[in-house]
Amino acid sequence: MTSTDASLTRLDDLGRDTACRARALTRTYGTKGATITALAGVDLDVERGAFTAIMGPSGSGKSTLMHLLAGLDTPTSGQVWLGDTELTDLSEAALTRVRRTRVGFVFQSFNLLPTLSAADNILLPLQLAGSRPDAAWYDEVVGVLGLGDRLTHRPSELSGGQQQRVAVARALVTRPDVVFADEPTGALDSVTGADLLAFLQRSAREYGQSIVMVTHDPSAAAYADRVVLLSDGRIAGDLRDPDRDAVLDALRELGA
Repeated sequence: MTSTDASLTRLDDLGRDTACRARALTRTYGTKGATITALAGVDLDVERGAFTAIMGPSGSGKSTLMHLLAGLDTPTSGQVWLGDTELTDLSEAALTRVRRTRVGFVFQSFNLLPTLSAADNILLPLQLAGSRPDAAWYDEVVGVLGLGDRLTHRPSELSGGQQQRVAVARALVTRPDVVFADEPTGALDSVTGADLLAFLQRSAREYGQSIVMVTHDPSAAAYADRVVLLSDGRIAGDLRDPDRDAVLDALRELGA
């Protein structure tokens, strides 16, 4: 578990090896008399170049935490930084720019535009940001993911695994500070899912890509360098270099 230290909220104290961090992060929903607390004062540092999995029972706050770290939601209180940029201090327009250029997303449902080719879906974040692709990096990502012969195909012409690889390429092509993955293997068969997890692991270890993944699957979490466990909106455990059995034991202790 991460200890609370008010001094760490100073910008000067933000470590260079931290991809993103949260301090005293809370998120509540509803109104007086019918309030639900999704997060209750979370302190968390996510290391740069590491593959971090977030797990916990249903309703523990794991998706809420990821959305706040990614700037997709606004906390009720507390602070979030992406690198040395405090997201909780930005306007909506500035947040949009950050999400387009410094954050990548991989979702369970792929979220590809059906009228665009695979290549156009991959390049969409750069086009929206008005940026040119790095040709060498684009070729590297496409090649590693085995999409070279599928770039002209539309999503309906691709298998589920190919669509998810396109979604991963789209998340990586901007060279983001952090890639956030929300149950990325949930719609995939076991073999395709294992291939995707191995690639995410490789992206962290060989390319230094920071990855934060929410998952309910202990086998998926075992690919990560670290597993952060949530319970009732609070951090309840922190596993380093986990294997499946260690993750299962930790979840059992939480009653998950």
